[in-house]
Amino acid sequence: MENVDKRNALRAGAVSAAATLMMLMTSPAFALTRDDGDDPGQGLTVAQTLGLYVAIPLLAFAVIAGLVMVASGSDKKKK
Repeated sequence: MENVDKRNALRAGAVSAAATLMMLMTSPAFALTRDDGDDPGQGLTVAQTLGLYVAIPLLAFAVIAGLVMVASGSDKKKK
């Protein structure tokens, strides 16, 4: 039974070490250095951000849901 516990502990340690190494490799170490051709534009206002990330997805959801409801409603009338 102790052998299984040691194997599980070793496996957990290896997974933790691998996850830590992956996170260290993806750190934004050079994020402050500009690259050639890097030309960031102006930032978005609050209204533009809300419109882009809230209003447009909600509108798309409403349109898709409406199309599904119209399509499923016509099938019930035919039967």
